[in-house]
Amino acid sequence: MTAVARVVEDVRAARQRDPAAKSVAEVALTYPGLHAVWAYRLHHRVWLRGHRLAARALSQVARFLTGIEIHPGATIGRRLFIDHGAGVVIGETAEVGDDVTIYHGVTLGGTVWREVKRHPTIGDRVLIGAGAKLLGSIRIGSDSVVGANAVVVHDAPGHSLIVGVPATSRPRSPQDASVHNWVI
Repeated sequence: MTAVARVVEDVRAARQRDPAAKSVAEVALTYPGLHAVWAYRLHHRVWLRGHRLAARALSQVARFLTGIEIHPGATIGRRLFIDHGAGVVIGETAEVGDDVTIYHGVTLGGTVWREVKRHPTIGDRVLIGAGAKLLGSIRIGSDSVVGANAVVVHDAPGHSLIVGVPATSRPRSPQDASVHNWVI
């Protein structure tokens, strides 16, 4: 897929998931979540080529400009949408699937200080509510919803609703899916 096709795909995904998005131009020019993802893609390529310091320096410029920190070593799938992205942090060993939506204040953080897989793995079509903290090498299954301000420290299977401090998961009901019908 070409870079232009990915940009078009990202803008289309943002317009589908944000009812406030009025035009392609508005989304492309004013959505810091998209800008952070686009910058991440560049920094990630630099990271993979072994230019780690350059990738980290560039990612810090993007963080300054967008308020969103995505480590260039993270693995991000297609059509990630970061809505109202201020304060989002995605750590180095995090893995984020396709069609994930992340709201402001979310942390995909580590819990150990060793060079191991220490950040969450997020499945496809997961929605992560504002202020949620997902910590450690945990797995969140596809088609799950993480509630706002949840503190998630344990794995959750697919099709889960994950809420609380510390968070617990339960199977999602049809009413849970209707809140964000694109997550079905």
